[in-house]
Amino acid sequence: MNPCVFIIFSLLFLLLVTATASQLVAVGEGGDDTNGVMKKCLDTERQALLLFKAPLHDPDERLSTWTADEHDCCKWSGVTCNNQTGHVTGHDINGYWLEGEISHSLLNLTYLTFGNLSSLQQLSLSYMGRCRFENIEWLSHLSHLEELVISGISLAKQNHWVDVVLSLRKLSHLSLNGCELSQVMYPYSSSFLNSSSSSSIVDLTLRDNNLTSSMYRWLFPLTSNKLRFLHLSGNILDGIPKYLGNLCSLEDLEFSNNSALVQFPDFLNNLSGCTSLALKEFFAYGSQFTGSLSNVIQKFSSLEWLDLSHNHLNGSISDKLWELPSLEFIYLSFNNLTVPSTYHLSGLSYVKEIDLRSCKLLGTGFPKWIQTLKNLRYLDLSNTGISDTIPLEFWYMWPSQLQYLNLSSNNISGKLPDLLSNFAKYSEIDLSSNSFFGLVPNVSFTLTILNLSRNKFSGGISFICQIVDGILYFLDLSHNSFNGQLPDCLWDFKNLTVLNLGHNNLFGRLPPSIGSLIQLEVLYLYKNNFYGELPLSLKNCTSLISLNLGANKFSGNVPVWIGENLSGLYVLILRSNNFIGTIPLQLFQLSSLQILDLSMNNLNGMIQWQGDEQEFFSTLKLVKSIDLSRNNLTGQIPYEITNPYDLIALNFSMNALSGEIPQHIGEMKNLLTLDLSRNNLSGRIPSSMSQMTLLNDLDLSFNNLSGKIPTSTQLQSFQPSRYNGNARLCGPPLTKSCPGDEESKVPPLIGKGEGDGEEWGWFYIGGGMGFATGFWIACGALLLNRRGRHAFFQFYDSFKDWVYVKVVVFISSLQKARQT
Repeated sequence: MNPCVFIIFSLLFLLLVTATASQLVAVGEGGDDTNGVMKKCLDTERQALLLFKAPLHDPDERLSTWTADEHDCCKWSGVTCNNQTGHVTGHDINGYWLEGEISHSLLNLTYLTFGNLSSLQQLSLSYMGRCRFENIEWLSHLSHLEELVISGISLAKQNHWVDVVLSLRKLSHLSLNGCELSQVMYPYSSSFLNSSSSSSIVDLTLRDNNLTSSMYRWLFPLTSNKLRFLHLSGNILDGIPKYLGNLCSLEDLEFSNNSALVQFPDFLNNLSGCTSLALKEFFAYGSQFTGSLSNVIQKFSSLEWLDLSHNHLNGSISDKLWELPSLEFIYLSFNNLTVPSTYHLSGLSYVKEIDLRSCKLLGTGFPKWIQTLKNLRYLDLSNTGISDTIPLEFWYMWPSQLQYLNLSSNNISGKLPDLLSNFAKYSEIDLSSNSFFGLVPNVSFTLTILNLSRNKFSGGISFICQIVDGILYFLDLSHNSFNGQLPDCLWDFKNLTVLNLGHNNLFGRLPPSIGSLIQLEVLYLYKNNFYGELPLSLKNCTSLISLNLGANKFSGNVPVWIGENLSGLYVLILRSNNFIGTIPLQLFQLSSLQILDLSMNNLNGMIQWQGDEQEFFSTLKLVKSIDLSRNNLTGQIPYEITNPYDLIALNFSMNALSGEIPQHIGEMKNLLTLDLSRNNLSGRIPSSMSQMTLLNDLDLSFNNLSGKIPTSTQLQSFQPSRYNGNARLCGPPLTKSCPGDEESKVPPLIGKGEGDGEEWGWFYIGGGMGFATGFWIACGALLLNRRGRHAFFQFYDSFKDWVYVKVVVFISSLQKARQT
């Protein structure tokens, strides 16, 4: 039996139990219950449920209560019984995500079949695992069905499914999302074309089916003037037919994430019948619309919501758009559209949300028409080319009304006024990447996001203490000139997940209240002047996944609790501080760690890993980059370091490491950068390094390495300076030859016997004569054949140019890779 069948059972068990308790008593076994005591489920039905469970895969253990030890199946999860007869009357496993075969034992649950299925009005079968329908003819018997939802279940084998749908005369809501409809060979029968059936569907959803425009032939009878909602997102539609422009009741059209190119003016023209008068919401984000936002838009007089973001529209936005009398939501971001700086905007008084991100405003001034939008609550003008100061009155236009303001990635200058008044609860402010300067005054205490990064702000950051409601979850003040200490008012920031104060002039010790940030995932304090030991309270921030405290003046030992308490870390950067002592072994137990940077400190002792080789591989298998350079580390490079095969960068330079380079280092085939320079390493360069074909940055200079540099494409491609300072190292790319290299240039005649000299003599004579003969035949032909001579040298010149371009491009790309 097909795995999808269980979905039908689960829903029908839930919805189709129509028999009354008295009826069940009349037909049930042991129905007499004169004492009024609740009956337990019958053994035959309990066994049927156990047989149903047996072949199923239950990853979430949702059927864990279904055990032979529990004799009363009425207590099992999802099972409903009649409290008089004990018969199983209901079975709800909706959302259990079971997979596998459906046992025929369910047929033994006779009291689930129920009533006459012709009374069923709603049927929802959605995302129940990888399964498909073998047959849907049974749907045609559900004559009262009004709502049918099938999502994520394949209908690829269901020929003539359109005929079945049309037979359901009362069907008003049909949703077939992700049903692989594009794979159906014959969606309708031959009699379908002559059918005069009229659909009663009001809401039709066909998302994520990879449908092409050939679907419009069978879509036609499914669409009538009753249709109000049509959802075609996630397909490959290259346009829309004109008959969809004649749907006089269509209010909502979704055409998002369609991957075929569509000319938007043509699209609008095909919709410009009576559909244009009814349409209220049009969603087409993430599609492939090209062309302009033309004047045809004026025909859509009922439009309230327009989302054309993330398309390829170009040209100037039609003035007619701003004249639509009901428009409230405008999303045009990430197009190549231009927005005139002046408009007659009397028609936009209803606008609540407008998103023009990455469109281009004509002129550099701040658009004055924004201030006519009295009902605005969402404004995104980021990356629109504004180079101006903001009029002061702008900040007081929408008292306690704005929920979202994004002016980032422009060149807006000036000082910020008081930001208390404009913003509603749970609001977001992003003013990053501009030229704002001066002090930050009062800010709204109800913010959830505040991003002032990459500006020229100065002064202290005590203003953050005004955000006291505990709903702030993102705070970025990086790349400014803030100074002073981090105030000890972080107790209320229970929901903060990102705190970025990097690239400022902040100083002092980290306050104890930082340990109250129990939801913090990212702490970025890079390049400030914080000092002292890390506060012990920081170990309470167990949700941290990225901790960057580099380029400060922190001191003391690297805390052991980082490896013990912050087990979810995948980025740990403590570089360029004053940490001392040995590296805690606990750091190498961070199983999610991908970037470890302890460089430029005063760490000492031997590099060592805890546990055996297998343990090391299992804990650091995700690591991508290790930088321990510029410390005072001693001892040998542990051979276990070669185990993380996904490592792409390794830097142990400027330490006091000794011994040999691990022989199996060449097994790190994904390594892009390796720097072991300025240590006391000795011995030969391992021959396995010739296998490191992806290596684009290598530095082994200033060690005590000896012997010949292994021959490979990569190792000889680096500058000789990458091997300098190793007096006994030889071979290319160094100019110093290795012993025996001179002799090897002329291979010795091995096994020379009597008479061999004469044979070799004839070989050289014959070879010389053959070369001379071939040379003059070719050159003679070129000298005598004018057309051939021109063709040859033209080919030679073009080939020479081709080789030159390829070499230059290769060298350029190699240099860029080394620089990055």
